[in-house]
Amino acid sequence: MSKTLLYGATKIDETNSAYSPAKSLAAFQWKNRVFILFADKENARAARQENQLLADRNALDERDMVVLKVAGKNVRSLFGAADGLDGEAIRRDMEAPEAGEFVAFLLGKDGTVKLKASEPIASGELFAIIDSMPMRAAESVKPDK
Repeated sequence: MSKTLLYGATKIDETNSAYSPAKSLAAFQWKNRVFILFADKENARAARQENQLLADRNALDERDMVVLKVAGKNVRSLFGAADGLDGEAIRRDMEAPEAGEFVAFLLGKDGTVKLKASEPIASGELFAIIDSMPMRAAESVKPDK
């Protein structure tokens, strides 16, 4: 299993273009965390990832999540509102592999990549990563969250 945690022990160099916000997903910046899964419709790992995440919609909502699935050129929102997105632009911005290969990304509210996984990630593990982020910690002390 290959997971790259881009948040945490290693300080993110925001001057590095690899950590700049994804332009194709700019509409979500500072509003939502975005989980993107790249896979073709027939991909069993993508189906497993979808089922794990969508099993806890309250947790997704609580963390201001949008979940997107990119299959080929198509983008489908699995959770949260998302219209008019370009699958090719997202694939290019995320430097995702060719269509048909599974990969998942978590973008923080700042629009930068926080996690890249080549295998499905358990929802509890994903939520723990999100909950360890400073912005999420600040949100959890606000009375409206």
